[in-house]
Amino acid sequence: MATITKFEDLEIWQLARTLSKKVYALTTKEPLALDFRLKDQMRGSSGSIMDNIAEGFERGSRFEFINSLSISKGETGELKSQLYRSFDNAYISEAIFNELYQDADILTKKTTNFILYLNSTKFKGQKFKNRDRK
Repeated sequence: MATITKFEDLEIWQLARTLSKKVYALTTKEPLALDFRLKDQMRGSSGSIMDNIAEGFERGSRFEFINSLSISKGETGELKSQLYRSFDNAYISEAIFNELYQDADILTKKTTNFILYLNSTKFKGQKFKNRDRK
């Protein structure tokens, strides 16, 4: 696996960014745009997905990164629930619901797989580089 040196190169961050852009675009259209609380919640959770990936990466610790990825994964679940609320209240069509839910579901699976990978590696992260030396 190639070494990633910036969070923007992570596939899961790129997918999260694309999902966030779609959610923001969706929430500018009525009737969803008029449900201020739900609109803000959707924007918040979709933004938090990508933000937590970036924050965890920048912390320089594998364990902190895994924790941030877990939070990101939770935010993805929250967005999925908000998509159901949007669909159930007839704010979005079934086609839009299916597209965004599938995007979120793929992101959940890829994040889960990345967490599993990080749990299996011995790499500690930049924060702990050279700490084992005396």
